[in-house]
Amino acid sequence: MSKVKIVTDSASDISREDEERYGIHVMCFPITIGDKSFRDRDITPYEYYELLDTNSCMPVHSQITIFEFQDMYKRFAREGYTDLIYVSINSYGSATYSNAVRAKEMFMSECPELARNMEIRIIDSLTYSGTYGYPVIEAAKSAMEGASPDEIEKKIRSRLERAQVYLACYTLKYCKKSGRISAAAAFAGELLGFRPIILLSGKGIKTIRKVRGDANVVPQLAEVCLENIRPGSKYGIIEGRDHSKAEELAALLTKKLGHPPVPHQFVIGGAVASNAGPDVVAFCIYDSKHEADK
Repeated sequence: MSKVKIVTDSASDISREDEERYGIHVMCFPITIGDKSFRDRDITPYEYYELLDTNSCMPVHSQITIFEFQDMYKRFAREGYTDLIYVSINSYGSATYSNAVRAKEMFMSECPELARNMEIRIIDSLTYSGTYGYPVIEAAKSAMEGASPDEIEKKIRSRLERAQVYLACYTLKYCKKSGRISAAAAFAGELLGFRPIILLSGKGIKTIRKVRGDANVVPQLAEVCLENIRPGSKYGIIEGRDHSKAEELAALLTKKLGHPPVPHQFVIGGAVASNAGPDVVAFCIYDSKHEADK
């Protein structure tokens, strides 16, 4: 009988409650900002936002190392797991996926007795935040219900094939600091009151719309959702510092689509907040009309 362990990293932005409820193992990214070094999830997202606000320097995110993955593989093999499925942050944005793959190769060659008893499956989400956080939660639920490793992997990959995330920024301050946009573009955008709506695709980012004025952000996000979601598809809400924006978007989409978002909270953590800032709101579609950009 299979004993399956679901693993992800902290950029999935799954809540502590879901992590514990479904037995998900979360690998956390090291972060340094100013004179403070810590692991993602050592502090709350809101405490992290405060550090972003009060430090002029950009945070430095380190990848999860090969050695950390090796130790994790060994741990769960020793605990008797027959299968381990790791769903990673977008490989275009982090070397963490490739480290997981390399660690698997080393684990299999250096620890053959452990490796022969546990199959490791590594899935590149090609996305960020709750866009792969929800498929991870679904996978963990399936594992608890006794689904086979093949069934779980197929379900994750199927969900990610058409998963997309659209994010709106209420300020360009952090995009400018991170170098995602030029200082001149940020200045012009702030001067004109533009709020970009961004598609975070596999290979990069694409500005879909430039919305003028904060009051128009949520209605425009809802329009983008309606243009891209398949009828009846599940969707999720991703929030930043202002929970009310997420509530507003959820209520509007519930009205327009006829069903609420998935009942899981995703709050922007270090991976996205460092580049886009905490003053964001986003939605993810789990069955877009378009395949994810690979």
